[in-house]
Parts: sequence; structure tokens; C-alpha cells
Amino acid sequence: MIKKITLVACLFLMLHTLQAKNMVVGAARFDQYISTIKDKSVGLVVNQTSMVGNTHLLDTLLSLGIDVHVVFAPEHGFRGTADAGEHVKNGVDPNTNTVIVSLYGDNKKPKPGQLKDLDVLIFDIQDVGVRFYTYISTLQYVMEACAEGNKQLIVLDRPNPNGHYVDGPVLESSFKSFVGMQTIPVIHGMTVGEYALMLNGEKWLENKVQCQLTVVKCLHYDHQTYYSLPVKPSPNLPNMKSIYLYPSLCFFEGTKAVSLGRGTSKPFQIYGSNQFTTATFPYSFTPKSVAGAKNPPLLNQKCVGYDLSKLSIETLQQQKFTLKYVLNAYKLSKNKSDFFTDFFNQLSGSSQLKNQIEKGMDEKSIRATWQKDLKVFKEIRKKYLLYKDFE
Repeated sequence: MIKKITLVACLFLMLHTLQAKNMVVGAARFDQYISTIKDKSVGLVVNQTSMVGNTHLLDTLLSLGIDVHVVFAPEHGFRGTADAGEHVKNGVDPNTNTVIVSLYGDNKKPKPGQLKDLDVLIFDIQDVGVRFYTYISTLQYVMEACAEGNKQLIVLDRPNPNGHYVDGPVLESSFKSFVGMQTIPVIHGMTVGEYALMLNGEKWLENKVQCQLTVVKCLHYDHQTYYSLPVKPSPNLPNMKSIYLYPSLCFFEGTKAVSLGRGTSKPFQIYGSNQFTTATFPYSFTPKSVAGAKNPPLLNQKCVGYDLSKLSIETLQQQKFTLKYVLNAYKLSKNKSDFFTDFFNQLSGSSQLKNQIEKGMDEKSIRATWQKDLKVFKEIRKKYLLYKDFE
């Protein structure tokens, strides 16, 4: 059971919540980058989170007379409405007639022909600080394309809502994929800008290339700040509770018979199954086809399970990352031999976690096995921090 938050902890939360209200994102610091892009042909890597106040960065730059030649859109598309994994087509923004190029599906990395008329690219996307959230994979491909095409890249930094800790198993290089391209833990505790500096500095880009990188920092932010996102970063992360639970619940994406709430009003805030063995459950739900989750797992099947949305924000901030949900679901599952899919290993970054769960190891014992690699990563991470750390 999670301990009650003390008065000191409450005061700490209040202090850093106040700091978050005064925070200024990199995109809003025009004095740091407008002179660099003036009179140049600009490409934007943006989505629905790329807001400056109440105005999208694209509209803002166009109003300032900046020549925005093309917009590159990541997973979920330019407006952030596509399902996870859904093919997003190229097109034209109807509001500005700006060309939209999808960086998902078969074109995850900008092609040389798509960059040839550009002088500089700007990356401004809100991340949630988790290895398998694919915006940082898009960042890596954009950095590689810029390095290979000798183009400048400006990263307009934004806070990491899960930037107050580092945790989880570290990916093994043999398990690299689009949901995990580097040997980092599940929760890396870095902003996009800090992560870009690490990719460059550690020469982790393909063929060890390095791009011409500039990071525009946030103001009044550090890794002790709890920042509430003003725009949902993707269709199934609708609020801060889902964002705090995302690192723990996303492992259910790699199971055959557990729903994490896609197709309901509480995605990434509940979990359940039609194969749990216990007779009585306090909560049930039925996934439906909805916008952002057109074909969710266990579609139209009644699931019994747990409603985590009742947990307070403060509890979830203190709880951080946990394996207890997936361990509990495995324990309750009728068919343990068919519980996991191959995707589970991609999410966890190795086959070790799956094997540990199947052997019946408890969370404390499992955690002990990733501490050595976690310590190595933390030392690398320190070199690239732009903001005061949580430790």
C-alpha cells in the first residue's frame, strides 16, 4: 500500500506546481531562434501539441513572416487523431495550404528529396518521457536525416511530465525497434532536448553521425517540476493520470487477453480481461470502436478488472513506475502459456522480463536485475541535463 503523502511532500508538490505555472516552453522563446530562421526555408516536425499559448507553432511562424515550406507529422498525424500504428497519409493543411508529410509507416525518416529545399528543421513535439513512446524515435530519424543532408536542426524543448525519475529495464541492443531504438530504460527522465543532446554526444545516431543541433531550453523548469500538459499528446493519453500510468500499463499492449482501456472513456487508467479467474471484481468495462481506437483489443467483449482512475494525482506521482499491474494480471490469467505476444519483448527491451514473470519472480527481485544497467545509464544521462535534476 502506498504511504500517505506527508505535509512536507504536499508543500513540495505545491511549490513545484507553482513553478510549473510560470514555465515557458522553448517554442515561446522567440528571441532565441527567430533570427536564426528568418529569411530561410523552414521545415517543421510538429503535431497537435506544438502550441504557443493558444496558437499552433505553424500559424505563429507564418504570422511572423517565416517561410514554412513543409510540415513533417509523426505517429498519430499532424492533428493527433490517428490510432496508434495507423497509416497516416501525406496531404495539405487546409488552414494554411502547407504541405504535410507523414513520418510514420513506410516513411519514418525524411528522405533527401524532402529536405533538399530546406535550410533548417524545427522539432517541437510534446513527449511523455517513456522509451516506447515513438516521438523520440522520430526525433532520432530526423536527426540522422539532418546530419546526412547537412541541415541545421532546432529542438524547441518542452517539459517531461515523467521527468521526475528514471526507472525500468534497459533495452538490449538486439531488441531495437521503432518502440525502442536505444539502450535506455523505460523511463529515461529527460526532456526531448536533453535526449537529442545525448543522441548527438554519445554518437548513437546511425553510422555515428552528428547533426548541427541547437536546443532552445524551457524557462522555470527542472526535473522536480510536476507539469500538467495543456494538450493531450496522443488520442489515448487524455489526462495526467493516463500519462503517469502509461509506463506501467503499456506492457499490456504486449499481451493477448488484457485490455488497458483502449475503446473506453478511460484509456491507460483501467485494465481488465475476459479471462481473469477470480469470480468477483469491483469493475467491468467493454471496449468499443471509437475515434483513436477503432479496433481496440477485446473489442465488444466484457472485461472485468480494475479502475485506477480513482487514484489521486499525488498518489500516481509518488508511485511512479510499477510492475504490480502486469504481475497481477498474469497471476489471474486462465491461460498463462498464451499470455504474452512477441511485442512484449520489444516493449520491455529484452526477453528477460517475460521470462522472469513466467518464473514467478516478485517485483523486488525483478527490479534488482536491472539496477546495474540503470546505474550506467544514469551516469551517461547526467552529462546532458539542461535542468536541475530530481536527485
